[in-house]
Amino acid sequence: MADKDSLPVYSRRLREAREAHGISQRALGIQAGLDEFVASTRVNRYETGVHQPDLQTLQHLARVLNLPVAYFYAEDDELARLIAEFKVKSKRKH
Repeated sequence: MADKDSLPVYSRRLREAREAHGISQRALGIQAGLDEFVASTRVNRYETGVHQPDLQTLQHLARVLNLPVAYFYAEDDELARLIAEFKVKSKRKH
């Protein structure tokens, strides 16, 4: 497996978000609408940088993880944290 710094930013963010959410790759994939027979493999390939999810798939993954799509492309850790916090704060206002 590639080291953390050599992975695409979306791969690192997806894994971090999934683990923080306490959900398996398979469960995340299924909840995001992926076929249950390939869900684990597809999410694993996104997390390892083998494949990049298309925008629609990433939108579904983000919805399950309750994060905006922008979070997955924030290269700076602090910016990613602020994006995630903004999502939480904006939800509370509604």
